[in-house]
Amino acid sequence: MEHSHENDCHPTRHGGGYDTVGSIATNVADGFTMVAVGDLIVSRPLTKGNHPGFDEIVQILRDADATFGNMETLIFDIRSFKGSPQAEYGGAYHISVPELGADLKALGFNLMSRANNHSLDWGVEGMRETSRVLDESGIIHAGVGENLAQSGAARFLETARGRVALVSLATTFMPMSRACDPAGEALGRPGVNALRLTRNITLPSDVLECVRRVRDVLPGYAAGGKDPNRVVLLGETFKAGDKPSFSYEADPRDVANIQRNVRRGKQFSDFCIITNHGHEPDWSELVSQEPADFEQSFARKMIDAGADAYIGHGPHLLRGIEIYKGRPILYSLGNFFFDDLRTPVGADMFNAYGKDPRIDTDAEVTVNEQAKGYPSVDGFVGALGTPVCYESVIAVSRFEHNQLAELRLYPIELGFSKRFANRGIPRLAVGLQAMDILKRMQNLSQPFGTEITIENEVGVIRLRP
Repeated sequence: MEHSHENDCHPTRHGGGYDTVGSIATNVADGFTMVAVGDLIVSRPLTKGNHPGFDEIVQILRDADATFGNMETLIFDIRSFKGSPQAEYGGAYHISVPELGADLKALGFNLMSRANNHSLDWGVEGMRETSRVLDESGIIHAGVGENLAQSGAARFLETARGRVALVSLATTFMPMSRACDPAGEALGRPGVNALRLTRNITLPSDVLECVRRVRDVLPGYAAGGKDPNRVVLLGETFKAGDKPSFSYEADPRDVANIQRNVRRGKQFSDFCIITNHGHEPDWSELVSQEPADFEQSFARKMIDAGADAYIGHGPHLLRGIEIYKGRPILYSLGNFFFDDLRTPVGADMFNAYGKDPRIDTDAEVTVNEQAKGYPSVDGFVGALGTPVCYESVIAVSRFEHNQLAELRLYPIELGFSKRFANRGIPRLAVGLQAMDILKRMQNLSQPFGTEITIENEVGVIRLRP
């Protein structure tokens, strides 16, 4: 769409010359709206199907200038595909048919993040074919590329109210999927724009002593240890503390690279979105409702660098909302599509769930996975098979005078009680279910000082001018 509005940034006099680098201020025309949803796990086109209540959802998506979602599937035709399912995959082999690209565009999506733990489930070939389909469908996407510079770069959407930049990264990713740049004669590596984290595990002192004793009896480990409050075992660092917890330290090199890409993205746009896919600290129903300890400072740092919105996804559950310097930080928007009718399923996944592809079906593997959580997460039992995983919100942010004026939260439900072939498609939640979702958002956002009012089964955050 043609970009034209009265608030365009023009070069200004500065120190005897012209400052041609735009400020980090928001610079969109009045009425600019951004719709943000969480994870899109979808295997088929939906516009022509019979999905009660879905039309109301589509209208919300289409009414925005920028409509964002996290693309957590690969798009290609398995009958002509030249790649293969990878030995290292994101817990499930997500796949969709080529028609999905045009269908997502018809639904209203024009921005997609690509950096996540499923980006290379089907290898570099699957990543590239998905990029091709999205390009042909006119959907701007970021987060993967032929090297780190490409995967980390901002990608741009032209709208009638301003130019939008998107930077996509993942803190949860498969190690072999991480992109890198060339070095000397060594070529760059295709893959994901990753933010590496160092995890520390805090344990009560008596439990830490048990870990120390295990370490001391293992071959290759020196007995004893100089620090009574720290034990390193099998690549994990354990520390003494009041209660069990996970803490994370972000790699400063990755942070600096991402920060630069945000700054560059804003310099070439009027509105910059940064989005992160992360499971940390885990995705259990009880623990994962709070962001990991590193994320608030990281999100704020990105907004200080020029981002106008921070969008989180990955734990498959809702998290709270913070308004920082007048800009929204959405820590997790849960699931938007959970239509996981994937086929085919790789042989490794059959093995992971003790299934036999000569006897069991793809659907039986998928149902088993959703009930127990991904086995690749250290045997952890997740929230994939619980009703709360099928409840979420659509976040609609509206800007006036280059300020966030209002953020509306439309509660949605994805049909947990329906049969497997029909669940996972959103519709607006109503009645007690809508109120439960919105009250959950109130409670999750309260620690950030965010006040959400409920009006006609819609959550509303209003900012003072």
